[in-house]
Amino acid sequence: MRGLLFAGLMTCLTLVVARHEGVAQTPQVKPATEWPQFLGPQRNGISAETGLLKAWPADGPTEVWRSPGGPGMSGLAISRGHVVTLIHREGKQTVIALDARTGKPQWATVLAPEYHNGMGNGPRATPAIFGDQVFVFTGEGILAALNLSDGKSVWSHNIVEDLEGEVAEYGMASSPLIVGKHVIVTAGAPHAAVVAYDTKTGKLAWKTEDGAPGYSSPALLDVGGRPQIVASTGAAVLGISPEKGSLLWKYPFETNYNCNIATPLAVKGQVFISAGENHGSVLLALKPNADQFDASEVWSSLGTKSVLRNEWQTSILHEGHLYGFDNVGAAGPVTHLTCINAETGERVWQKLRFGKGNMIAADGKLFATTMNGELVMIRLTPEKYDELGRATVIGSTRQAPALADGLLYLRDDKDIVCLDVRQK
Repeated sequence: MRGLLFAGLMTCLTLVVARHEGVAQTPQVKPATEWPQFLGPQRNGISAETGLLKAWPADGPTEVWRSPGGPGMSGLAISRGHVVTLIHREGKQTVIALDARTGKPQWATVLAPEYHNGMGNGPRATPAIFGDQVFVFTGEGILAALNLSDGKSVWSHNIVEDLEGEVAEYGMASSPLIVGKHVIVTAGAPHAAVVAYDTKTGKLAWKTEDGAPGYSSPALLDVGGRPQIVASTGAAVLGISPEKGSLLWKYPFETNYNCNIATPLAVKGQVFISAGENHGSVLLALKPNADQFDASEVWSSLGTKSVLRNEWQTSILHEGHLYGFDNVGAAGPVTHLTCINAETGERVWQKLRFGKGNMIAADGKLFATTMNGELVMIRLTPEKYDELGRATVIGSTRQAPALADGLLYLRDDKDIVCLDVRQK
């Protein structure tokens, strides 16, 4: 599909403390048993939890609860007993919070009229839970902060309108990232490709660069010898100073339909980027140059013979290998699950025609969802594709699971489901 979106994205980086520009970055320590943002505690799709199932029971993992949800591509954020996501409900884009243990509704807050798009209806971005607040981003570009306890609005801005930008062709999809006192998203407005707002007041803190928004979510990465925000526009990847928003480096990465969707990853101080639409992957090294960096290719694998083309999914980095969905062709129907050597770009193994899906990692395993509603458990190893279990648990979904305290959470356009994946 052209520009199929998995939206979603983020907050709360774990254990990052650095001093640059004379300002300390706030340590953002989250328990390993929470999933407070897009791609989890460290925004890399990996949980530190252990003691999980080694194989599916004969009838699949145990369902703890199932609760009504609604259409949308937003993922699930779990923190302090709350499951939070965005859905369509009764003609409105709505944030809902459920009890993480029971699935019972806690609150629902309307944000905006429903969002329609030919590539899928509903909000795209995943909420970010930070402290006592929830940060959300709607399909047309409303960035809002709510109280976690009751869903009451703290502040709200239509940042696309405020900054005189344009809504991305397939909807605004940047999952909010929290760094210190700022909430950061891609806006794609003139001189405001990436923007930061004060988490408490909602005041614009900084804006930087030009460029269409694309559909990727930013990440705080320790690369080039320092923490920096790495964000994709529709045609480039940017390194940005977290405090002042100054541009540190820029690497052209132009894709068809501005479909940079996957989130950048840190690989031993370098930056890994990947895109579908028959584009490919690149590993970048950053060399200091005065107050900025020069970005150069360690390796690149582009075009029809690329080893890895992430369509909307962010790859998983584990022990020097990247595990990801390789979409063949220009948004073609064929997708292989692939393992490559992160440092060299060499393919290690492929599960041909695995299908479109998404995944996270924990306890030495990949937990992958498919658009057929299956949940697949795979051993996390470069040796070979080793499937440990497969069960149909939900309807068609593009979202990756979320894992918190031994419970795996999934959603489709109808339901939100909680599964017990703890080893008994």
